[in-house]
Amino acid sequence: MARTARVERNTLETRITVGLNLDGTGQARLETGVPFLEHMLEQIARHGLIDLEIVADGDLHIDAHHTVEDIGITLGQAFAQALGDKKGIRRYGHAYVPLDEALSRVVLDLSGRPGLDFHVDFTRAMIGSFDVDLFHEFFQGFVNHALVTLHIDNLRGVNAHHQAETVFKAFGRALRMALEIDPRMGDAVPSTKGSL
Repeated sequence: MARTARVERNTLETRITVGLNLDGTGQARLETGVPFLEHMLEQIARHGLIDLEIVADGDLHIDAHHTVEDIGITLGQAFAQALGDKKGIRRYGHAYVPLDEALSRVVLDLSGRPGLDFHVDFTRAMIGSFDVDLFHEFFQGFVNHALVTLHIDNLRGVNAHHQAETVFKAFGRALRMALEIDPRMGDAVPSTKGSL
C-alpha cells in the first residue's frame, strides 16, 4: 500500500498544502516564500528519500513565524496520515551528520507520543533573513502532529548555517531509518502493546 498523503491547512494566517510520499526518491517541490527553510526542507527530502511538495502562502509581511510553524504542523499531519498503522516499520531512527566543523545527532521514535528535546545553541540569531528561533517552532509543530518523539542535539559548530544543515540532514537520515520496512517484522507493529 502506498504511504502517501496530501493535507491542506487553511487559517487566517496561512494557507498550506503538503503532499508527500514516504517511499519516494528524494524529490522536492517547495514554494513557501522562506528560502532558507526551503533549503532545509530539501535536506529532509533528499536524505530521507521522501518526495515532498509544500506550497505555503503566509503572512510574511509580519514575519515568518506563522508560516514556518504551520508548515511544521501540516507536514506532521501529512506524515501521520501517510504512515498509517505503522505495521512492519523499524520505528526507531538515528543519525550523526557532519558538515565541516559542525556535527549534529538526531534520534527519533515513531512512538505515537509527541515529544521534542531540542538542544541547538546557534552561534548567531539570524541566518540571512531567517530567525533561527523558528527551527524550534517547526520541529515542535511537526512532533505535535506526527506524534513522534524527537531528540535533536547539535554537538558542535561555529557556522550557524552548518549547524542548521547538519540538523536537517540528520533528521532526514533518522526518518529514513525509522520508516524503513523491516522484513522480519512482517505485519507486526513494533511495540509490545500491539499498537503505536
